[in-house]
Amino acid sequence: MHTARRLLPSTAQLAAFEAASRAGSITLAAKELNLTQSAVSRQIKTLEEQLEVELFARERQTIRLTSAGEAYAREIREALRKISAASFNLRANPRGGTLNLAILPTFGTCWLAPRLPKFLAHNPGITINLATRLTYFDFRREALDAAIHFGPRDWPGAEMALLRSEEVIPACSFELKNQYGFRTAADLKKVLLLSISTRPNAWDLWFSAQTVAGGPGQTMYFDQFATVAQAAMVGVGVALLPTFLIQDELANGKLVRALNLPMESAERYYLVWPSERSTHPPLIMFRDWLLAETAADR
Repeated sequence: MHTARRLLPSTAQLAAFEAASRAGSITLAAKELNLTQSAVSRQIKTLEEQLEVELFARERQTIRLTSAGEAYAREIREALRKISAASFNLRANPRGGTLNLAILPTFGTCWLAPRLPKFLAHNPGITINLATRLTYFDFRREALDAAIHFGPRDWPGAEMALLRSEEVIPACSFELKNQYGFRTAADLKKVLLLSISTRPNAWDLWFSAQTVAGGPGQTMYFDQFATVAQAAMVGVGVALLPTFLIQDELANGKLVRALNLPMESAERYYLVWPSERSTHPPLIMFRDWLLAETAADR
């Protein structure tokens, strides 16, 4: 423990080093931190002496990170970000009832957001901070307590709770359907097919489920379902979309079923969290509420 404390620099030293490493200049770092140049130089020099490692190569009036300095800067920048996030969360909710949740953008906008007021009303004092993540990430490197995940049940090093299954349908604008008069699954090959980039084989699976040989025709990819749905609504093509995320659009006629041929996705939606956060009270309350909300969809 004594050795660990000896190698634990002050936040002032780390802030000076991080600012200088990012700016590439003692002068700019001093201006950012509202300190004198000599104060910033002194903090960095003290840090180097404490670590017994040269972090900057000094050339006349310029500085340049050494290879060791570059590696250290990446680690310190992330550590300072986590400290800042923790301080922000504590200030936002002094009782510590904060849940940092990663969400899928369209799921978060169309499904979760309309339901959050009910959760917050029944759990006063809890703050939920939302961040968008489209794919897997390492909880050890992110200041996040849990994530909404779509895919197989295989998130390494994390615990998972099943939320719901998913049915997808080919959807398009009324005008496009009226123009082409789709009657069979093979008819969809006549138009541009729209899909999300994280599911590159979705249309292949759908055509296979309809026993149509040869796979899809021309396909355009987007990074979010919301953009895919918007493109379908304005007549760009036919999109393969989860029915539970486009209920309003189907109800108001902005989207119609190109064909009434749904397919159940092999993957599922999960709530995922690292084992060390299992006893975090806001996570427990949110998990219990979310499982109750999705019970009928499982």
